[in-house]
Amino acid sequence: MADILLGLKEFSVTFFFILYYWIQAIVLAFIPASWRAKDVAGETVLVTGAGSGIGRLIALRFARLGCRLVLWDVNEKGNEETAKQIKALGSYVKTYKIDLSDRDAIYSVAAKTKEEAGDVDILTKEEVGDVDILVNNAGIVTGKKFLNCPDSMIQKTFEVNTLAHFWTCKAFLPGMMERNHGHIVNIASSAGYLGVNGLADYCASKFAAVGFDESMRFELEMMGKEVKTTVVCPFYINTGMFDGAKTRWPFILPILEPEDTVNKIVDAVLCNQHIVMLPKSLYLFMALKGVVSTKVLALICLYFGASNSMDDFKGRQKKIE
Repeated sequence: MADILLGLKEFSVTFFFILYYWIQAIVLAFIPASWRAKDVAGETVLVTGAGSGIGRLIALRFARLGCRLVLWDVNEKGNEETAKQIKALGSYVKTYKIDLSDRDAIYSVAAKTKEEAGDVDILTKEEVGDVDILVNNAGIVTGKKFLNCPDSMIQKTFEVNTLAHFWTCKAFLPGMMERNHGHIVNIASSAGYLGVNGLADYCASKFAAVGFDESMRFELEMMGKEVKTTVVCPFYINTGMFDGAKTRWPFILPILEPEDTVNKIVDAVLCNQHIVMLPKSLYLFMALKGVVSTKVLALICLYFGASNSMDDFKGRQKKIE
């Protein structure tokens, strides 16, 4: 009898909190981000793939919020251009050239970053050497059918889109945990929830990135750590990376504009939002995936153009953003 009462109590408490957090999420959805946003002024933000595209815009947005920026990219020229724009805003910035498919390079540059991230004439290394917000943004796409994709490109896709997240987090998460403060942002994709014809390697790498973020968030919560994570899952963004990709119903699934997308991403980080899907119509599609049969899902994907969205893909295969 005691076990039954204990079980009922546990169920009641769990059910209460389910309702509480559900209602909380609905209420927060209607509160402007500016009212809920945390203050990140003075914090150090590291952005991978900062030399162009979304990475550059994210870095600039954080600079406008008063953050210090650390920029990682294999594209040295693009990275320096981003730094130039940040300096014009009056913000501190440090750049590093790095190949994010190289684990040893990540650990080596991470160590150098923690040593050199600050200007010792203004602040001590200890004050600025720790990364407060890590944005795992860098990514590549081949855009080839599975059997036409070289093994080397499949491997590199996983090294940049997935494994690099592991190595950067291993490098900077311990410091965040020690300070019980920090935020990890993993830029994934809507292709991390739904497979797309012609994107087998990319989808698989982004599915892994989504799973990594979710597992790490649960792990941090179970340890009682105040380190937050946000996974971002956008549809195609008009940066050139997916040039040629198309959408059949742009009023439902539009090709996203970079500036608006970045504003929504940073707002989500400032509000400690765990999952961001853009556009919001994606939430409906992901909910449908969980309740319809695979044949129905295939028909929905065909009707909305997801199944042939990559037919005219051109892209820039070596583009990192």
